[in-house]
Amino acid sequence: MSKLSTMEKLLDGVEVEWKALGDDDFVEVANSGRKPVKASLRVAGKTPYYGANNIQDYVDGHTHDGEYVLIAEDGSASLENYSIQYVSGKFWANNHVHVIRGKSGLNTRFLYHYLCIVNFISFLTGGGRAKLTKGKMVEIQIPIPCPENPKKSLEIQAEIVRILDTFTELTAELTAELTARKKQYNYYRDQLLSFEEGEVEWKTLGEVGDFTYGYVAKAQDHGDARFVRITDINTNGKLIVTGSKYVDISKENERFILKKNDLLMARTGATYGKTMIFEEDYPAIYAGFLIKLSFDEKVINSKFYWHFAQSNLFWNQANNLVSGGGQPQFNANALKVVKMPIPSLAEQERIVAILDKFDALTSSITEGLPREIALRQQQYEYYRDLLLSFPKPDTEVAA
Repeated sequence: MSKLSTMEKLLDGVEVEWKALGDDDFVEVANSGRKPVKASLRVAGKTPYYGANNIQDYVDGHTHDGEYVLIAEDGSASLENYSIQYVSGKFWANNHVHVIRGKSGLNTRFLYHYLCIVNFISFLTGGGRAKLTKGKMVEIQIPIPCPENPKKSLEIQAEIVRILDTFTELTAELTAELTARKKQYNYYRDQLLSFEEGEVEWKTLGEVGDFTYGYVAKAQDHGDARFVRITDINTNGKLIVTGSKYVDISKENERFILKKNDLLMARTGATYGKTMIFEEDYPAIYAGFLIKLSFDEKVINSKFYWHFAQSNLFWNQANNLVSGGGQPQFNANALKVVKMPIPSLAEQERIVAILDKFDALTSSITEGLPREIALRQQQYEYYRDLLLSFPKPDTEVAA
């Protein structure tokens, strides 16, 4: 169904009127009552405490009760996807969000879905930490279909909400399933890597591995090989495919070229100890804040070690060995002290086969639940843009 026929069928030829968020016939701005509370002074409770980027805490008491939309007051001027949150029930809003809701002629959930496609950039003031003042926020325009017939207008809004909520509910269900599967994966991983005393040999990594620091160079936009940096490891211990940087291969750095299934560990910063397995088929060189771990393949399966490095068995040791204050360090000397179980290669392969299935289900962007969630989100965004593409007057200020 084309974009035009979808809108024509839903609107059935009715007119659309654009109203500002400051129009108090349609929108209630409920900013009064917002209260920031320092974390050290918050009283723990069950009420969600909202800031500019979703729930920050759970507290006692509340500032608002009902169905509202929260618009971030502070944000980045470089982001078009501004932080918009839908809230229902009792909640606490701090002074970093604007609190609004629809009145009798405007469905609050419809308002939320529409604000998710608004480009807020032109309404922001300030530099790197941009600000959406109330004075600018109330200028934002929203569409009201069939304004001369409030009953029909609300019916149209409700139908759009019904369609879009079908997609968001499915995404929420898949996300909940993913959370449950991740917990299951973590549990089985730790169980499979736990052995009774005397069942397998435990050795320190210093006894079985060699560690090499990476190549120090300035990253380039183009080059012979991808330059894998500490920031290229995601939370799942995999290589981030976007934002690639490069270096040229030379005699000086050819010893830093990665082979498939090479292991890299971040040695500093917030991601210290995070271990990645390189699964790509293209040339790549690893950077200086990374350590390459090399094991005898006749003794240790690289994928077995990678799963071990994601487990509590590894992290309980790593967290006790890290040094430094504001910039944690987990260097080769600390890594050598970590102990790991070394079952037979056949047993390692059996464990890897089981854990790889869990990993694909919970982490893969080409299969499993993350892929399904991404597809459903794309579907939602497609229909959201389709259903909310109301005709705009030629004189409208950009919104």
